[in-house]
Amino acid sequence: MKPVTDIAKLEKIANNIRKDIIRSLVAAGSGHSAGPLGMADIFTAFYFNILNHNPKQPMWKERDRLFLSNGHIVPVRYVTMAHAGYFPKKEILKLRKLGSKLQGHPERMRLPALESTSGPLGSGLAQAAGYAYAARMDSRKFRVYCITSDGEHDAGNHWEAVLFAGKNKLSNLTAVVDRNNIQIDGHTEDIMPLEPLADKYKAFNWHVLHIDGHNFREIIDAVQHAKAVYEKPTVIIAHTIPGKGVEFMENRFEWHGAPPGGGPEDVVPKGEQAREALHELRTLGGKIRGEHE
Repeated sequence: MKPVTDIAKLEKIANNIRKDIIRSLVAAGSGHSAGPLGMADIFTAFYFNILNHNPKQPMWKERDRLFLSNGHIVPVRYVTMAHAGYFPKKEILKLRKLGSKLQGHPERMRLPALESTSGPLGSGLAQAAGYAYAARMDSRKFRVYCITSDGEHDAGNHWEAVLFAGKNKLSNLTAVVDRNNIQIDGHTEDIMPLEPLADKYKAFNWHVLHIDGHNFREIIDAVQHAKAVYEKPTVIIAHTIPGKGVEFMENRFEWHGAPPGGGPEDVVPKGEQAREALHELRTLGGKIRGEHE
């Protein structure tokens, strides 16, 4: 797929993806809002600029592999894949429906190029590291990427994978941490403090980068930087805003696992949450005037 290099175009694609995330969650009547909205820019960068992939041949053997460890944010992956041409956009309204390809957590056999089934937090990096190790044994040239949440760093099996990848110097593996500082029960630093997170990865022989997870130039440059690191795996700690683009959802852990219409009502009543979210995204928080619903 030919990469999109125009930053303004990538920003527009990401905003459209956020709108469709809201629509899919409303249609499902359940699901997670904060993480998918917060990761829309990173998924847009991967599918429209970074990944070597072909939506018309989704199982192309030389494609880059993108593993999603925190499977609960999969609405952003489904919507981004639809926008990239993997399946018709109308299918996103079947999110979480019985028999749908688009289950609440991704199932590898239901949709080509999902790469893995995910649900249990902390497992994705182990899958990605194993895949990267096997790819190196077979002298394959594709790269392996893994999206992880900060909250799942509470899981011990995640750190086993960090040790494994560092020990084996898996330079073909890049992990991206969604550092949004929330998890379902509250803020990460209240529940199980992670800092100094970068120092922990460095101690396990990883190359560490910090980026603004909403800055396309930083996202793309960080991945290019990772490709130039030959002696160790790279982790990109992406600082993101959960609920990005919808002001009444931003930075609130209460929206971690709630869809529009099912979240806290202290700012916007449940019956108006979907409409207000789409309005904010259409007008970029009121910056664009004269837009119609």
